[in-house]
Amino acid sequence: MRLGPPELVIILIIVLLLFGAKRLPDLAGSIGTSMKEFRKATKDALDDEDDEDDADASEETSETSSDPDTDPGR
Repeated sequence: MRLGPPELVIILIIVLLLFGAKRLPDLAGSIGTSMKEFRKATKDALDDEDDEDDADASEETSETSSDPDTDPGR
């Protein structure tokens, strides 16, 4: 189900009646700021998760290379 131009105009009119013309720019700015903060927090969380995965992988590599029993050259 897609929203066409008539439906969007009706929704805009309802929002305009509910919030008023003076509050719409403030409301849009608040929504934009909230979305920006949410995206930043999501990106930071994903970056932290990737850093933890990389740290776990490097720990496993260093553990196996320092163990003389697992060294195939001996």
